[in-house]
Amino acid sequence: MKFCIICAVLIAIIALWTPCGIAQQINVAAASDLQSAFQDASNRFQKGTGKSVKLTFGSSGNFFAQIQNGAPFDLFFSADIDYPKKLEAAGLAEPGTLYPYATGKIVLWVVNESRLDLGSGLKILLNPSIKRIAIANPAHAPYGRAAVAAMKHENVYEQVAAKFVLGENISQAMQFAASGNADIGIVALSLALAPALKGKGRYVEIPTETYPPIEQAAVVLKSSTNKETARQFLDFLKTPAMLELLRSYGFALPSDQQK
Repeated sequence: MKFCIICAVLIAIIALWTPCGIAQQINVAAASDLQSAFQDASNRFQKGTGKSVKLTFGSSGNFFAQIQNGAPFDLFFSADIDYPKKLEAAGLAEPGTLYPYATGKIVLWVVNESRLDLGSGLKILLNPSIKRIAIANPAHAPYGRAAVAAMKHENVYEQVAAKFVLGENISQAMQFAASGNADIGIVALSLALAPALKGKGRYVEIPTETYPPIEQAAVVLKSSTNKETARQFLDFLKTPAMLELLRSYGFALPSDQQK
């Protein structure tokens, strides 16, 4: 009898340690403009499924390099569609999982205490009182490249390039602007709308025709050890509630552009 009880206990313990008996977790590399939206989305996903999402935020270019070198992510949400496409072409992504989930937007942003008038758009950057301008590093951050393109379109880039304070990603650029380490920032609309910063600054959208579309896309990685849950999270983000969440953070969705 004791032997049967011991066996039953051992079987139960082993079951807890099998893939079906533990809460599954996926590792997600996500562009930093998704920080607030994805923290909300991952919490909802965990409540609904019991499966957790470990989020790592950063620049899309850096993640692309890390994934090429074997970084253990299950999903990659890039702020530049070209990076997932390149992973797919190289055989590093699961076929058929490429999903263009949103298009980002950039804004001029200042703290509420600033006396700068944003009504003149990017021309305000020529104001001599501005000593430091925060943007994401265009070498590996799509939002930085969009900022440079917009400034060139408005013929202010050459005059202000020496004033740039480069963030490793768009989230760090936002931190520079919000903390006073920069007088103004060209940042993601999604970050300007984030709850932590929504009441601390003012912003004006930069016309989308002044910079190439910031087309963002996701892909399940070939090296993923938990592809089922990765696909489940990707499908979860396609539901009406999650699409509306992205829209509330200022993202344009593919379906919006088809209307």
